[in-house]
Amino acid sequence: MISRRNFLRTLAAGSLASTVPGLGFAAPGRGRQRLVLVILRGGLDGLAAVVPYGDRAYESARRGLAIAPPGDPGGLRDLDGFFALHPMLRALHAHYGKGELAAVHAVASPYRKRSHFDAQNVLELGLATPGGSRQGWLNRALPLLTAESARHAEDYAMAIGQSVPLVLRGPEKVGSWAPARLPGPDDDLMERLVALYDGDPILGPRLEAALNAERMAGGSLSGRGRPGERFGRLAEVAARMLSDTAGPRIAVMEAGGWDSHANQGREGGALAQRLRRLDEGLSKLAAGMGPAWPHTVVLVVTEFGRTVAMNGTRGTDHGTAGMVLVLGGAVDGGRVLGDWPGLAKGRLRDGRDLAPATDLRSVYKGILRDHLGITKADLESRVFPASRAAPAMSGLIKA
Repeated sequence: MISRRNFLRTLAAGSLASTVPGLGFAAPGRGRQRLVLVILRGGLDGLAAVVPYGDRAYESARRGLAIAPPGDPGGLRDLDGFFALHPMLRALHAHYGKGELAAVHAVASPYRKRSHFDAQNVLELGLATPGGSRQGWLNRALPLLTAESARHAEDYAMAIGQSVPLVLRGPEKVGSWAPARLPGPDDDLMERLVALYDGDPILGPRLEAALNAERMAGGSLSGRGRPGERFGRLAEVAARMLSDTAGPRIAVMEAGGWDSHANQGREGGALAQRLRRLDEGLSKLAAGMGPAWPHTVVLVVTEFGRTVAMNGTRGTDHGTAGMVLVLGGAVDGGRVLGDWPGLAKGRLRDGRDLAPATDLRSVYKGILRDHLGITKADLESRVFPASRAAPAMSGLIKA
């Protein structure tokens, strides 16, 4: 346990500003299981991350964006002879080889328009439309998990970043941890703060919880740096927290900058560098989990895919179906799942987008059911209401 002096220094620096009002951690009812949700904001081009190079229409459909095939210098990293990972996804490729990574392609939420804001709302609400609720699907799931846990609901879910994303918002209390942005106070101010809060019956318990968060995080981190670099540092913090036996069991992280309208690139370029930093961050998360890794699932999602063809600025525009990554020691990986609709012109949605074949909620449901033990009835009535047309996907989690 760190000292109150160190905590207050961090508090004044702003690193726990979002933590104190309602700090909480996560502890799934089935015991040791961990779940990390990573939201890639901006719409990742799934056809560049998990590449269907074996599709006969791939080269012509992606003219100007097609990546060199496996075996070429700097080319794709083959998965199964049809799909391959982007060359920058080196660590994820290794996890795939160990059976710890599955990809699900041609995935989309029920949303069929092209607004980032609305698409992200649908992704995080778990509903068919952007409105209709202010409670995210993970927040709706929390009472079903804490009902079997010795911990309170407020000791259940953690947002790691500058804000609590919509998927965690709602009546169930959750916590957050954010890196420091400002320098700490001098010793005189520290003494005054200690005297002010000493013995406070309301703030005291919350300070105690915040102290635990900062202890598990390993101290304050700087919030400066490029988004990809920040993601890597936050991933390290997430691993320290989730691997702590007294720490959280569920965490949500975000990474922005995936809107690749111009100069997207192929083996190199802007998107390739974002994928490299994502790969490095997920590798740090996996390495830092230690003995908790066999009980961990990391779900990587984005609000929609992108157009199949390159646009006039050598990028891609907002599309429909994309892909999700399911990573972790608890994952039955080494496979690319989902029905593949194809890239031939007549198979595309609106003649431009990868057609959706799997409802994103089916992936959510499969993980919540098989990893965290939420029943089918509760998934369909409480977590994802009016979703019977999207049955839980089987085979994502090891038996």
